[in-house]
Amino acid sequence: MIRRLTIVRGFLVLAILSACTAAARAAEGGNPAEQSVGDVFKWIHFLIVAIAAYWLFAKVLPPHIRHNADRISAAITKAAAAKAEAERQLKEAATKLTSLEQEVAQFRAQAQKDAAAELERLRTIMKIDVEKVSVAAKAEIEAAERAARVELKALAAGLAVDRAESLVAKQMTPAIQEAMINNFVQTLQGRPN
Repeated sequence: MIRRLTIVRGFLVLAILSACTAAARAAEGGNPAEQSVGDVFKWIHFLIVAIAAYWLFAKVLPPHIRHNADRISAAITKAAAAKAEAERQLKEAATKLTSLEQEVAQFRAQAQKDAAAELERLRTIMKIDVEKVSVAAKAEIEAAERAARVELKALAAGLAVDRAESLVAKQMTPAIQEAMINNFVQTLQGRPN
């Protein structure tokens, strides 16, 4: 219906233009028959060009333009979606970066606590080891001291015996020797078996 109305309007405009042109030519003078055939061919030519232009602008270009507009709209929508996704990823990355900085700070704090605890543990172990070494050294020193005392006593006893022997040998005469033996024998005789 709209299409027919458009065609009728086109013919009406064409007829008005044709009449105006014929009136202008008649006013100029000349052979009206020749002018009217030439005008008819001009108007037919104009009508063909107008119909071709109408067909081009009304039928061919709008779907092509609509297709391009749809393609551009789809590209804009896709770009907007990509931009929104990129912004979301950027925000997510920023959030992760912030949380990563916090995690690094927590890891550092935990590492410092662990290092302090390990240092304290090593100090405690070292103190225990020093105490063990000290106790072992004291025990070894005491054992060496006892051994030295025993050896010293043995040496002192040996020296005392040697000295006493040399004194006895110097002071021992055959008469004292005989008196000692007699005294020993008498003490043996007075004893019961």
